Amino acid sequence: MRDVTAGSESVLELLPLVFADPGEARARAEHVLRAAPSPVHASVAHQVLGIWQRDFGDLRIALRHLRRARDLAARAESADREADVLATLGVALVHAGRTRQGLASFERGVARGSGHTRARVLYRRAYVWWVLGRHREALEDVRRALPVLRQAADDIWTARALTLRATVHLALGAVERAVADFTAAERLWDTTGQEHDKADAVESRGLAAFRSGDIPAALRLLDEAEERYATLGTPTYNLSIRRCEVLMAAGLAPEALAEADAAIALLDRIGGQSTRKAELLLAASRAARSAGDAHTAIARAAVAVRLFAAQRRPWWETHARLVVLQARVAAGRRSGRMVADAAAVAERLASFGSPAAPEASLLAGRIALALGWTADAERHLAVAARSRHGGPPTARMTGWVAQALRARAAGSRRGVLEACRRGLDVLDDHRMTLGASELRAHATAQGAELAALAQEASLAQGGPRRLLGWSERWRATVLSAPPARPPDDPALLTGLTACREIAARAEAARMEGRPVPALEREQRRLEREIRSRTRHIGGAAAGTGDRLDVGRLLDRLGDGRLVELAVVDGRVHVLLCGQGRVRRFPAGALAEAVAEAEHVQAGLRRLAHPGAEARLPLVEAAGRRLQELLLGGAAEQLGPGPVVVVPPGALHRVPWALLPALRERVLSVSPSAGSWLRARETAPPPDGRPVLVRGPGLATGGAEVPGLADRYGTATVLEGEAAQVPRVLAELDGAGLAHLAAHGTFRADSPLFSALRMADGPLIVHDFERLARSPYRIILSSCDTARLATVGADELLGLVTALLPLGTAGVVASSAPVNDAAVVPLMLSLHKGLDAGLCLAEALRDARSALPGDAVHQATGWAFAAFGAA
Repeated sequence: MRDVTAGSESVLELLPLVFADPGEARARAEHVLRAAPSPVHASVAHQVLGIWQRDFGDLRIALRHLRRARDLAARAESADREADVLATLGVALVHAGRTRQGLASFERGVARGSGHTRARVLYRRAYVWWVLGRHREALEDVRRALPVLRQAADDIWTARALTLRATVHLALGAVERAVADFTAAERLWDTTGQEHDKADAVESRGLAAFRSGDIPAALRLLDEAEERYATLGTPTYNLSIRRCEVLMAAGLAPEALAEADAAIALLDRIGGQSTRKAELLLAASRAARSAGDAHTAIARAAVAVRLFAAQRRPWWETHARLVVLQARVAAGRRSGRMVADAAAVAERLASFGSPAAPEASLLAGRIALALGWTADAERHLAVAARSRHGGPPTARMTGWVAQALRARAAGSRRGVLEACRRGLDVLDDHRMTLGASELRAHATAQGAELAALAQEASLAQGGPRRLLGWSERWRATVLSAPPARPPDDPALLTGLTACREIAARAEAARMEGRPVPALEREQRRLEREIRSRTRHIGGAAAGTGDRLDVGRLLDRLGDGRLVELAVVDGRVHVLLCGQGRVRRFPAGALAEAVAEAEHVQAGLRRLAHPGAEARLPLVEAAGRRLQELLLGGAAEQLGPGPVVVVPPGALHRVPWALLPALRERVLSVSPSAGSWLRARETAPPPDGRPVLVRGPGLATGGAEVPGLADRYGTATVLEGEAAQVPRVLAELDGAGLAHLAAHGTFRADSPLFSALRMADGPLIVHDFERLARSPYRIILSSCDTARLATVGADELLGLVTALLPLGTAGVVASSAPVNDAAVVPLMLSLHKGLDAGLCLAEALRDARSALPGDAVHQATGWAFAAFGAA
């Protein structure tokens, strides 16, 4: 270790080092104190240790070091040294929740310091003003400090001041000013060795990207900052707060809540900053509210309110009070007092210049509407509606929701529909900036209320065609365009390969009865990295994508029918499209239908095994009840032609072929009418070839594959060691027909990691998304390959929905466990029909009718469905 006691200059180098390499600075400071230093040197060493403990350790220890540093500086009779320590102590006291003492320490520091030192004290007081939410005072102190720091050519502190000013601008919604300051600060950081400050600059750019509406860039920059902090060995509480905000905007509230709670637990364990804990509690409460957990949101926000009040942080306290009110409303509470409280919060937030003020006005308007106070509601909603014309997408969405509610209260159906259209256009522009299908799907949740309001207005007065248009407006939007991805991402490919290898090793260990916790931990780590890489990908461009052309849909249907199930206020409405028109039929309650579908799924699981024949009549009876609930009077109006069913996400697991009116029909399922139309108009590849894949571990060994190889002759057959993921993907790319006989695994916790088991490990949804063009037709002959997760407003994530935007026009898959032996004759009959020129839905109908009449084979036939239009 170099001699840091040789002179004042070398010891003073420890202060910048604590933000360049915190661990090294701590070690050197401890070395100084062991060498019987002078009061000045000891003061510096204690200050360094105090900063380290303040930011990365126990705040109580930090305060002991900093008070010792202050006393030693006074003994040395160095006014500037004392002023510098007083500023550091002031920051620590404020973070400990002792705001009055902290501000008093700054007053003494400003009075004691002069020139350059005083400017540094002013910068740190500006930081404290920002922590306290007093943004005008923060900007004033930065204004006073910056010229002096620049004149002294102090690049490090000038960059810090610019970064702080940019952060304050962001809190006030001035994104362009913030970006300019961040850019200027980063140019200065490039000339220094301040690695911790550089990491902070990357984190700040992530926040700026988020405020500019670029969520993928924000996630990428925050992940990069976390990697830099990890290299330095420093905690990342502030980064966790910022990432929570971004994750919530991306529709990933449960992840945000988990991150905030984990950071709170760590902070409590080490006795860290009280101010950071309060901010993390606020982030957790917001995430819990967004995740639909109102009681957790109330509990977290109430504690945050108490902490912020004790810390004298009114800006933060008011934001926490807003979350308390929002969560109470979500829990079903309404009162006149709550209207007044929300209005007071809105007024206070507006006085702070907070971008959250419209949210509070919207809340006051909602409560007033629920109480029938129309005049009060109009006043508050009018204030909230002003935000619809500017600011980030979330603020504009808030404004358009307020405008739609105003129009509904005024009885203007046209006004409701216009506000909903404009608001969903904002969401569409935002959604298309996201490259990952996962983020696009989750982001739609922000438009659920607007879409519901529009459907409600259309049902009341607009007619079935308009209701169809609005039902499509927010359904399966993630399928309207393929997920964006870089043409070549070696890091993502490496991660996918490593994850596959670990998953294969874990599976082998389980089969041998060996423990797998370490392998499972590594698999989860790799999955997190893959998820992060895909979320960093930006969308190609903003835009609303395709809109359903109802006339074109009706033309393409020919003599067939399309049955779209719209849900308005918990009731199912059947929109029957065909013969040049759209008709509406009322049906049952969605909740009853979902419960009945679960009973059917349980019955099909039992029928997959011999000996459960007695359950067959019960399953058939449940099918009749489902028909009453889901089709109503439309069941008698389906005509003789093919039928396409478009269910809402909550009903994606219904075995539609079980319903009596659909059992003998050419039947296909689609996530949306627009998706079916795109599939119908997708041309097959000119030289599409058949590909047959047989994965390991099947009970029948994929017995249908040899027979299919004989049928197709020229088909590429991949089995044994040849059925490894890279080779399988290469052959699938652009194929005309693919048959995959492989074990399927559905991941409800992370649907894009749902997989088919290949010789070298799982073939996951993320792998399919790397295809230039997925096969025109795909047949998945194993269990549960059609299972999907409902996310966002009405989006579905899983294997089938990943394929449809990538060039696949038709898929056959199972939504339930099936009997492997009974699958073989079904698949052979299905391919016989395809070879005769039938489409998937026609071939599947004929294959079902050719099966033996026993319960196992009947259940197997019902479990499979044709998706799309090929």
